[in-house]
Amino acid sequence: MRLQIKSHLAASITLLAFFGVMSLAYNADAADRSLVRIGLYPPQVNLKTAKDRQGLVVQAVYADGVTEDVTSKAAFKLAGDNCVKLEGATVLPVADGAGTLECTFNGQSASVPITVKEATAPRPVSFKLDVMPIFMRTGCNSGSCHGAARGKDGFNLSLFGFDPDGDHFRITREQLGRRINLAVPEASLLVEKGTGQVPHTGGKCYEVDSSYCTDIVEWISNKCPKDPEDIPFCDSIALYPEQAVLDGAGTQQKLTVLAHYSDGSERDVTHLALFQSSNDNSATVDTKTGLVTAAKRGEAFVMARFATHTVGSQMIVLPKGLDFTLTDEKPSNYIDELVLLKLKKLRMNPSPVCSDEIFIRRIYIDMVGQLPSPEQYTAFLQNQDPDKRSKVIDELIEQKEFTELWVSKWAEWLMMRSSNQVSYKSIILYYNWLAEQIADNVPLDQMVRELLTSSGGTFSEPATNYYELERDNLKVAENVAQTFMGMRIQCAQCHNHPFDRWTQNDYYNFAAFFAQVGRKQAEDSREKIIYNRGGGEVKHPVTNQNATPVFLGGGKPDVSGKDRRIVMATWLASPENPFFAENFVNRIWHHFYGIGIIDPVDDIRVSNPPTNPELLKELAKRFTESGYDYRQLIRDICNSKTYQRSTERNSTNETDETNFAHQTTRRIKAESVLDMISQVTETKDKFKGLPLGSRAVQIADGATSNYFLTTFGRATRETVCSCEVKMEPSLSQALHLLNGDTSNQKISSSNVIKTFVAEKKPADDVIKELYLRCLSRQPLEEELNKLRPLFAEESNYKQACEDVFWALLNSREFLFNH
Repeated sequence: MRLQIKSHLAASITLLAFFGVMSLAYNADAADRSLVRIGLYPPQVNLKTAKDRQGLVVQAVYADGVTEDVTSKAAFKLAGDNCVKLEGATVLPVADGAGTLECTFNGQSASVPITVKEATAPRPVSFKLDVMPIFMRTGCNSGSCHGAARGKDGFNLSLFGFDPDGDHFRITREQLGRRINLAVPEASLLVEKGTGQVPHTGGKCYEVDSSYCTDIVEWISNKCPKDPEDIPFCDSIALYPEQAVLDGAGTQQKLTVLAHYSDGSERDVTHLALFQSSNDNSATVDTKTGLVTAAKRGEAFVMARFATHTVGSQMIVLPKGLDFTLTDEKPSNYIDELVLLKLKKLRMNPSPVCSDEIFIRRIYIDMVGQLPSPEQYTAFLQNQDPDKRSKVIDELIEQKEFTELWVSKWAEWLMMRSSNQVSYKSIILYYNWLAEQIADNVPLDQMVRELLTSSGGTFSEPATNYYELERDNLKVAENVAQTFMGMRIQCAQCHNHPFDRWTQNDYYNFAAFFAQVGRKQAEDSREKIIYNRGGGEVKHPVTNQNATPVFLGGGKPDVSGKDRRIVMATWLASPENPFFAENFVNRIWHHFYGIGIIDPVDDIRVSNPPTNPELLKELAKRFTESGYDYRQLIRDICNSKTYQRSTERNSTNETDETNFAHQTTRRIKAESVLDMISQVTETKDKFKGLPLGSRAVQIADGATSNYFLTTFGRATRETVCSCEVKMEPSLSQALHLLNGDTSNQKISSSNVIKTFVAEKKPADDVIKELYLRCLSRQPLEEELNKLRPLFAEESNYKQACEDVFWALLNSREFLFNH
């Protein structure tokens, strides 16, 4: 009978009552489509040798922000030396010289400089610069084809071309005479299979009359030369235009890819680049031509990959002819300004700022992992100070519970967990060291440098446990990149990263910084000593040469006679490394929104771009300028209207999930849910190594858990991956709350219920107090009407109190922050 009553209550209690739905004004007049400017891309044309050519793109930008590809409508004019000729929107070299290409459209003009060198000089086909890109472009060296670990149909290429010398050997020397026909290049198996003239599992890759076939045949005709060691290499690429706002499904935008080489030359590689869209529902891209076509409303990043480089272009797709009036809301700080700027591009209005009731609960959970007490709730709502929200933020940020919450997050990132390898004592000392750093507000760069350069005993110098928790130095390098720069470089251990800039060389060169970390036994069998061995190298598996320490995305430092970790950490936690600040502001942002500006937070790569790059860069810039003071960053975030918005959506942002037009409904972390249940029931928990009454968020050891924490997804701390924390609701969680020991035992033993029974409080008072305790709000009248009948029989008074308490603890409103 009691379970039936509980099920009925759980179903009948409503969720949060939202307030202040924003009214939207739509402009009946036509949007302002006056032409503001045109852009001509690329910004310069540098041609070298007779084979070079450069495709042009002209983009018009209108007053309402919409863009249009007007390449076919624009008029072109050459000025200066007669060094080039135009074929449509393509520039071809004629003679050495310099000039200017001018473009006009509807009264607006743009121009780019042109330089031509060695216009008549032939350029022989290069294996690395021409043939290898064809394999990438046609998918020959992908994982589903010849780039697979064992190759395909007896032919093996390195995955995405990470080993060009090995590929050259396999094509020209392996099964000699089978793949290459020097006497009749056109009859080479490499050509005939690619053009589909003979059976090929991969099908036809290119046409006989294509430039791909022509280049491969020419290379074979030249006796398959191997490139010299000093041949220029592609050191970066650029994709133009970098952004487009497309008006309506079917609208198209042409792209062009420009490669920059180590000798200073440039080359149009659009025909060799591999294109991909992050969101085909909003924008598709022709993988052969790079032509983008708009689809449904939304946003997509179109990526272009060439050699080892990947770049992206932002495509925003709007409904055709959408009329829109942006809210006149005033931003409270730079965060709001940059979020509103992005929303304006998307034609979205933000949700209104949430009510005081919602804010006080939200900020307490996010800042200290607790609920406001009924007294704190009442005092806040009665306070008429216009700055009361900022003052609450300042108060909470100084509480020890704030420190404990962030120590718990750092303990996950640093994998604090005892094992047969690492003693429980070491973990406690390590945890206490971390807690002191965060409580003292030690600048983040200083804390990270001390952590990564620490030497000594794992008892006497607790930070050294970082190198004891993971002893494989390659894994250490991976963990450093993922934790402190948000980069998953594991793929590059075996081959060039398929979706990012990192190569196998980058991986082993970065791992070389940790090659000389030494570990030895201390007098106490539970303690280890971490030290710099002064020797030791990492061998590259392809070249079998010692890797040279090089920063990820940075330069090559002088490590001679130095502790390599100190050299690496000095660069890592400094403004010279932009990834450090961006990584941590993104992680902190994620805590307060449930989604990162880049998400997942530890998967920062070109093919997973930020949803608001301007916001990410500004947050990182201010974080760096503050001396890496994360408390100041948190103040900025929590004082913004962006953070304080309602979770309720309006008609313009109802589909938005990534642009922060509204706050998100977030399931609360396992530790905080248990602490909140204990808080509202006034009961105590006991965890290993902690006194009775400690909070779950204070648990130092990842190996310490209970059924509730495990069921609700507490991180096991076995890896540094953000996926360790499970935030998805599950059936096991619901069943445990409904019938498990945690909530039922805490309710039955709660002094709260005993006080109600002893004082015989009126039903309305009981319901209101329980609502304030659990949900930080007053019950609605309809909720009171549904719950009052439970108290009709005096003999069931205690059961009625417990049932209401139970139903509230089982409601989604209790388990989610909103």
